[in-house]
Amino acid sequence: MYLHLGQKTVVPFGEIVGIFDMETSTVGEITRKFLASASAADMVVNVSMEMPKAFVVCQPKKGEGEQRVYISQLSTTTLKKRKNLWI
Repeated sequence: MYLHLGQKTVVPFGEIVGIFDMETSTVGEITRKFLASASAADMVVNVSMEMPKAFVVCQPKKGEGEQRVYISQLSTTTLKKRKNLWI
C-alpha cells in the first residue's frame, strides 16, 4: 500500500516513520535543527509549491535508499485519514 502525499508523489506505508504538523512541530528547536540538517544533506523533497502543512519522514529498508523528508501541502489529518490512522 502507498500513501499519496500530493501532486504525483507516493510513498510505501512501510517506509513512513512519522507524519508531523508543520506549524506545531517546528516550534521545537530539535525539530528545526532536524529539518535544517535534512535540507543541508539534500534529503528534503518539496511535494508542492503551496503553503506547507505537514512533513513526512520516510526511511526505506536497509540498502534500498536514503532517508527522505517530504514536505506536503496536505494536512496531517488528511494524510492520516488516507493511511487509516486514528489519533
